[in-house]
Amino acid sequence: MLTRALTHASFAAEHPPAEHHEPLAFVGDAALSLVVAEHLFAAEPAAAVGRLTPLRAGLVADDTLARWAVVLELGPLLRLGRGAEQEGGRQTASILATTLEAVLGALYLDAGLPAVRAVVGRLAGWPQP
Repeated sequence: MLTRALTHASFAAEHPPAEHHEPLAFVGDAALSLVVAEHLFAAEPAAAVGRLTPLRAGLVADDTLARWAVVLELGPLLRLGRGAEQEGGRQTASILATTLEAVLGALYLDAGLPAVRAVVGRLAGWPQP
C-alpha cells in the first residue's frame, strides 16, 4: 500500500495498471482532519467553533502538509510521470501535501487511528503521551 501512496496519477497514467494515490489521500485527509480536531478540542474544550475551525484549517493546509512531507523526505520517494517530473513535481506543495495525505491514509488502513495520531502529533510538535 505504501507504493500506491507514493504513486502520483501522472505515473499511473503512464504505467498501467499502476494505481495512483488519490483514493488513499481521500482517506488520509479524513483521518488527519479528525486527529487535528481531536487535538484542538482536547486543548481547548470550551472554545467556539469559530476559533477552532481556522486553527484546524491552518494545520491541514497544503503548505503545512508539504512542509511535513519534506521533513519525512517524501519527495525523493515519489513515483511521478515524465511531465510532473519535468515540472518539478517533487517540490510542488500540492503534490507533496496529497502524498502525505495518501501516506496517512495507508497508515490508517494498515494500523488505525492511533498510528495516525502518533505521526501527526510528532510532525505537529504536540506533546507525546
